[in-house]
Amino acid sequence: MKKKYAWIAAIVVLLLILIDQIIKFWVKTNMTLGETIPLLGQWFNLHFVENEGMAFGISFGKQIGKLLLSLVRILLVGVLCWYFVKRLRENKMDGIVLTIFCLVVAGALGNIIDSMFYGIWFTESDFLDVAKWSPGHGYAPFFFGKVVDMFYLQLFPIPEKFPLWGGSYFFPAIFNFADSCITVGIVLAIIFNKRIFNELEKKEDEGVINDGVEAS
Repeated sequence: MKKKYAWIAAIVVLLLILIDQIIKFWVKTNMTLGETIPLLGQWFNLHFVENEGMAFGISFGKQIGKLLLSLVRILLVGVLCWYFVKRLRENKMDGIVLTIFCLVVAGALGNIIDSMFYGIWFTESDFLDVAKWSPGHGYAPFFFGKVVDMFYLQLFPIPEKFPLWGGSYFFPAIFNFADSCITVGIVLAIIFNKRIFNELEKKEDEGVINDGVEAS
């Protein structure tokens, strides 16, 4: 069973990363920066932008912030992998935890690949010409590539008087497939948090009881 879960996790994570990178590669090499391609009327579009920070175009700290975010993503993946292996060894893996693990790890790795390699794999995108695949002759050094975003929802207009996002559309952020994986994984973790944390509390209670028995 342990090997089965490990193989499933590896295959699903690789598949999700592959989907993410295929979409990004196509957008990067076929669209100019800022170009929009309607997919579903005015509601759902491909709109090519790049960002140097977190999911949904959020950024801070410029180059230092970008490096720190990449390191945090790598640390997050490491912690999740440790937790996954821990649950496997304890025979406590289930479908929900497996799904959350695959989604969050694949999403984080998808954006890490952009940051680490896109600067050295591609020429820079601009508003007139598409980028070219040119390994070793890219636009930025290792770890300083930009993350490719492309999915833009224009579901309904937000009133002008609404703070921050007034005058734009819901959902205002532009995101990529990796962002979607992370978001779905986090939502699932929130929905099923009682199952996860109840198990941790149960384990702590059992430890307290065992310590009490030994002490008596």
